Amino acid sequence: MEPIFTVHFSGHPNILATNRMTLEVTKEDFLTLRGDCIMGIMADASSAELSGQAKAFICRDGSRLRFDIKVERERFSFFASGSRSLTLTHPMSMVIRRSTYSCPRTLAVKSTAAACDLPRPLVARLASGAQGELAAYEASP
Repeated sequence: MEPIFTVHFSGHPNILATNRMTLEVTKEDFLTLRGDCIMGIMADASSAELSGQAKAFICRDGSRLRFDIKVERERFSFFASGSRSLTLTHPMSMVIRRSTYSCPRTLAVKSTAAACDLPRPLVARLASGAQGELAAYEASP
C-alpha cells in the first residue's frame, strides 16, 4: 500500500519524547529541552505542504490513519483520526494529538500514541542524530 504522505526528518541531542499528549515533527533546525513532544527537526514538509489529496482525506470526519515511524532499524506504528475541524495550514510543523484539539499545527487527533510511547531505543537513535521517516497510510475505520 502506498502512503498518503511521507515526511523525512532529523534527530537532535535534545530529543526527549516524554510528552504524554502529543507528538511533533518540525521544519525548525533547532530544539530546546522544552520541546518534549518533538521527535524530529528539519522535516522536509509541514502540514501546509501536504498534497491536496492527502489533505482531503485527513480533513474528513471518520478518516482513520496509520502512522509508521522508521529510524534506522527501529519501527513504531500507531493510529489516529482525521477531522473536518483540521485546517492543515501551519508552515513549520505537524502535531499528532491524543485529544480532539485542533489548531493550524494539528495533523491528526484521537491518537493511540504520543511522544512518551515511542520505544526508547528509537528515541535514543533520534537523540544521537539519526534520520527518521514518518509515513501515513489510510486505515480501516
